[in-house]
Amino acid sequence: DGMQKQPLLSVSLSLNLMALLFSTTAFITTHWCEGTQRVPKPNCGKDKKTNCLNYSGNETANETNQNVVHYSWETGDDRFLFRYFHTGIWYSCEENINAAGEKCRSFIDLAPASEKGVLWLSVVSEVLYITLLVVGFSLMCLELFHSSNVIDGLKLNAFAAVFTVLSGLLGMVAHMMYTQVFQVTVSLGPEDWRPHSWDYGWSFCLAWGSFTCCMAASVTTLNSYTKTVIEFRHKRKIFETGPPCPVHIPCLSTPPLVNTTHLPWTPSIHFSQPCHIHHPSFSSMCTNHSLSHKHVSTHNKYLIPLLPASIS
Repeated sequence: DGMQKQPLLSVSLSLNLMALLFSTTAFITTHWCEGTQRVPKPNCGKDKKTNCLNYSGNETANETNQNVVHYSWETGDDRFLFRYFHTGIWYSCEENINAAGEKCRSFIDLAPASEKGVLWLSVVSEVLYITLLVVGFSLMCLELFHSSNVIDGLKLNAFAAVFTVLSGLLGMVAHMMYTQVFQVTVSLGPEDWRPHSWDYGWSFCLAWGSFTCCMAASVTTLNSYTKTVIEFRHKRKIFETGPPCPVHIPCLSTPPLVNTTHLPWTPSIHFSQPCHIHHPSFSSMCTNHSLSHKHVSTHNKYLIPLLPASIS
């Protein structure tokens, strides 16, 4: 049984470890959602010559005379710049159009006031999700290396399955709440942050992949627990009840006697009351009644019981 349980435990342990790694990576990264933001192009200057608005006229005169009208031939979307951004649970980072690199802001500060409570609840659920995954993983490790006692192994298996199922439910709720908060922030968030187009990123895929691995681990653990319990109960029932009772047939209480003076040999058949007929499969567990044949002298007279016709 331990060798049969070993593959199921290994599969459950591997799935739980994958779920733990995926969820932790998704929790600390900022690629849940990514896309582009439309922002006005900055004015061109000495240090910036591309992706900027270049006005006609003398730049030196424009700098000294504030009343000079500036003209630009760029209209429509040409006046805007599309910068890349990516957002996670903690931070939202966007491309810096004035310098190299990125600048990040707290996503909790960007969320509308009406959604901050939901966002914090999502964060707490994510933390509990990862914590329960760690507990389930620890219990599975204990069960894997604690195979000497069947009862203790069953208890560890049951607790590991319960913690894994609870963690999966919390993870699902946390992912859904964050998705809701992000969609509301897209519509009601700050003007300078609202994305022009967006889609889900690889951190979001890791989060839901973690949920899938977590539920698969819980199903595998429950399957191992159920299989072990059924086998244990079946063997216990066989041990307590034993094999079926042998079939009894009636025997003669006072068998008739016959004179064996003229017989060359006299068999003596010993009966034990009541007679038993044993099934072949239980022959090793039931007592076989022997028929012994003894050769005696022809000059002695013995009386033997006659067998019934149905038995002989």
